[in-house]
Amino acid sequence: MQNYKINIAIIGCGYWGPNLLRNFYQLPGVEISFVCDLDEKKLGNIRKNYPKIKTTTDYQEVLRDQNTQAICLATPLAAHFEMAKAGLLAGKDVLIEKPITENSQQAEGLIKISRGRNLILMVDHTFIYSGAIQKIKELIVKGELGKLYYFDSERINLGLFRSDTNVISDLAVHDLAIVDYLFAKKPISVSALCWDHIIDGKGETASINIKHEDNFISSIRVSWLSPVKIRKSIIAGSKKMILYDDVAPDEKIRVYDKGIDIDPMAVTPFQPAYRSGDIIIPKIDQAEPLKKMADHFTLCVRERKTPLTGGEAGLRVIKLIEAIEKSIKEGGKEIAI
Repeated sequence: MQNYKINIAIIGCGYWGPNLLRNFYQLPGVEISFVCDLDEKKLGNIRKNYPKIKTTTDYQEVLRDQNTQAICLATPLAAHFEMAKAGLLAGKDVLIEKPITENSQQAEGLIKISRGRNLILMVDHTFIYSGAIQKIKELIVKGELGKLYYFDSERINLGLFRSDTNVISDLAVHDLAIVDYLFAKKPISVSALCWDHIIDGKGETASINIKHEDNFISSIRVSWLSPVKIRKSIIAGSKKMILYDDVAPDEKIRVYDKGIDIDPMAVTPFQPAYRSGDIIIPKIDQAEPLKKMADHFTLCVRERKTPLTGGEAGLRVIKLIEAIEKSIKEGGKEIAI
C-alpha cells in the first residue's frame, strides 16, 4: 500500500459539501486542495472554519491544478454530468453526490470516460457504508434469512424541500441503492404513484413497488410531509426477518426468528404453523457512514480499487428512477425494466 498524500477538492459547499469536507479533512493522508463554490459568502464560512484551505469560485482553477488528484461533487443535480465529465477529462478521480446524474445516458457517458482513462468514478450512496446495512448484507450472504420474500421501507420526514430535485431523487434513491446492494435480485418491473400537495410538479409524496426475479418484491414509501422522521425497513425471509430502524439511537437492527411453515403433507395448505423464536440484536459498527464512505473513496484512489458504489451502481439506480418516473407519468402503469 502506498502512503502518499492524496489531494482532494470539494466542489459545492451548500447542504452536503460541508459534511464531505469535515470527513475528508479528518482522514489521515488526505489534503484538501480546494473548496469551490459560486457563493462567496459560503466560501467565507469555509475560510473561517478552515483557514488553511484554499477557496475559489472558479471550477476551472481546480481542474488546472496538477496536485489535485480527485474531486468530490456536492452540486445541484443538473450540474453533475458536465462537472464530472470535465473532472474526468482533466484526469481527476470523481466522487459524486447521489444520484449520479439526471439520466442513464449521462451516467453511461461518465462510465465510458472513466473506464477509458482508468479513473475512479464513485457515487455517494452513503447508507451502503453504514454498519447496519453492512451487517444485513452479511446475514443475507450467510443465508440466515433463508429464501427472501420482500423489502418494505418507509422513509419520511418534514422537508427538506429542494428546488433541484423531487422526493424520489432525494429520499427514495437511498432505498433504491440499498435494494441494489443487498439483494442479488434483478428488477423486472416497477409501478409508482407520486402526489403534489404543496408545489405543482414537485412531488412530495410517493409510493413505489418493484417486482424482482424469484418472486421478490420491494415496496418503498417516501414523503417530505410527515410530522415525524421515520426510517424503517422490514426484510422478510423464510427463516428469519429483520427490522431495520436507522433513526434508533441504538439497536438499529432486530433479527426476528419468526415465520410461517406449511406442511406439504397436510390435507389442506391453509393450516400453517407459525414459528416465533428469539429476537437477536446484533452488534454493528457505529462509525459514521459518511466517514467510511470517504475513507473507501480514498482507498480506491490510492490503491486503484473498484469502488463498492461505483458508476455502475449509480447507473442501475438511475435506470430504476427513470422507470419510476415513467410509471408516475402514466398514472402508475407497470413499466418493464
